Amino acid sequence: MTVAKKSIKFIVVLVLALFSISSYGDDSQNKPGNKVDTSEEIREYIAHHLKDSHDFHLYTNNETGKHYGFPLPVIVWTSNGLKTFMSSEFHHDDNAQVIVDKEGTKLVKFHSKIYELESGATSVSFDDSHHITNGSRVLDFSITKSVFGMLLAGLLMILAFGGLAKGYKRGKLIPTGFSRALEPLVIYVRDEIARPNIGEKKYRKFMGFLLSVFFFIWILNILGLTPLGFNVTGQIAVTACLAIFTMVIYLVSGTKDFWAHTLWMPGVPFVLRPILAVIELIGFVVIKPFSLLVRLFANITAGHFVVMSLIALMITLKASFGPVISTGMSLVLSLFIMVIELLVAFLQAFIFTMLSSLFIGMAVEEHDHSH
Repeated sequence: MTVAKKSIKFIVVLVLALFSISSYGDDSQNKPGNKVDTSEEIREYIAHHLKDSHDFHLYTNNETGKHYGFPLPVIVWTSNGLKTFMSSEFHHDDNAQVIVDKEGTKLVKFHSKIYELESGATSVSFDDSHHITNGSRVLDFSITKSVFGMLLAGLLMILAFGGLAKGYKRGKLIPTGFSRALEPLVIYVRDEIARPNIGEKKYRKFMGFLLSVFFFIWILNILGLTPLGFNVTGQIAVTACLAIFTMVIYLVSGTKDFWAHTLWMPGVPFVLRPILAVIELIGFVVIKPFSLLVRLFANITAGHFVVMSLIALMITLKASFGPVISTGMSLVLSLFIMVIELLVAFLQAFIFTMLSSLFIGMAVEEHDHSH
């Protein structure tokens, strides 16, 4: 009980720290009346929200043009070595207007990417396609919004599962506190996902991975519905990494029977076996991981896009129906979609975990050679 109280206090303090809003706008760059009120601006705003960023932008004062939020650490590897600073030094500018000078290394941020300018450059040059011509991309190891979200999800999982594990070590057969809600979910993943797809003999070996993937994706999906604007599982790099982890596990764990049936399929003419081997390898190495990463990425991204588009109805329909009706329609539809998104957040975590266990089960299955 003491551990649970400490965990709750820690989470409360962390949330309060996140909402400690600071202004990091550059007054010289402020543009009053910077409202998002046209269809084109709304599309650009939604596209910007779906991307990763080096800071949390909570809101903008339309009268002063000043941005409010909090910065994150920028960690980049340049031609002059490692450079670290806070993203507030870019003054929330994403159009390569602010040049950050770090011991002679000049850095700019353009379309959420950080570039190192050539030696002696005092401004940013663009070609006809609006690409930077006097700078090159750097290796970016920054704690971006998505990285911060993953660290937060990992921390929440450590606190939650740590409390559950300590309760079991103390001999508590019935968990208390938050662990009481966590245990049924763990049992659900075990009995409804791992056991049926992997088998009674081998499912325990993969429970750690399946539980981690399920809760990791679910927590990140829930965080994506908060006003903080996380869109971690809507980043294809994140879903690709999760899919690669699954692929490596079922390829490494594959039994001799699995590889024998994949590379030299019995029961078919010898001429067709090499062709089928190539098709099977493409399926396990390319198609299955691709289906995992695209399904999660596409569904989460589409959900965010729909929610923000419905919220924007209060702007786009204001001229036709008036502010009261348009705001009411936007509110009702947004709340309805948000309820659906809560279901989708769980459903996508379930589907990814289910398919991962299914692919692992196919790889570790023992074939009956008597038939």
